[in-house]
Amino acid sequence: MKNLREPSKPRSGSPEDERAHGSALAKSMAVLDLVAAEGRPLGLVEVTERLGLSKPTVHRIMRQLEDEGLLQREPLRDRYGVGPRLCALSVNALASAVQSGAVHAILAELVAKIGETCNIGILDRTQVVYVDRVECDWPLRLQLSPNSRVPAHCTANGKLLLAFLDGRTREKLIASLALKRFTDNTITDFGRLEEQCQAIRRDDYAINDQEFHLGLIGLAVPIRDAEGRAIAGLAMHSPLPRLDIAGLRDHLPVLREAAARMESALKEDCGEG
Repeated sequence: MKNLREPSKPRSGSPEDERAHGSALAKSMAVLDLVAAEGRPLGLVEVTERLGLSKPTVHRIMRQLEDEGLLQREPLRDRYGVGPRLCALSVNALASAVQSGAVHAILAELVAKIGETCNIGILDRTQVVYVDRVECDWPLRLQLSPNSRVPAHCTANGKLLLAFLDGRTREKLIASLALKRFTDNTITDFGRLEEQCQAIRRDDYAINDQEFHLGLIGLAVPIRDAEGRAIAGLAMHSPLPRLDIAGLRDHLPVLREAAARMESALKEDCGEG
């Protein structure tokens, strides 16, 4: 009688192990998805446990992703966060989804309704990138094109998106900000900026009271993904001669309604509906 044995298990990190758990590309995407969704740097052990992959495999993938700029290793710590190339990819992907789909039409409708310039912005490190923008017809306005960048600490969209980061990530990012003063209203104190972020999380909107340009005020509300994360901000701004802070807040319901419609449109465009 032949001696029947159980097939031997693939060695950890071997080509057989690769085939047993999916392609190298699939595993790399799983690592990227996990780090991006978590919103904080993750260590090798945690990624290994969460994904059920071998430690050598995860280590190799994370080093490769770091080499490509998709992940970034924390100095002096074996933890990896989102890298600059992945940030750029996310900016371009969201800009494409916004500008080519129904979201732009909703933005244009909003501007026609309230008569003020509106934009959609996302956070890219210490700056806000306008992925779409529609100008109002008033001659008195600040003209900025899509892909323009503005500081995060002194704009409505910037403070909004800082506020909805997880606490540890926000703390580290705020600590890295220069907090340059643009007007007498610019927040240049780290503690005060954190206090505003807490208030923004509570109220679910952000105000810019002449913090970037004198005479210009703004209001921003979050645009969320299917998991409820604030992935972008919808903002309006106006010169003070046309509108004051109380007048801005009067537009909160219509901005929130437009943001909800944009969320639904983005889900459909991304096949999540």
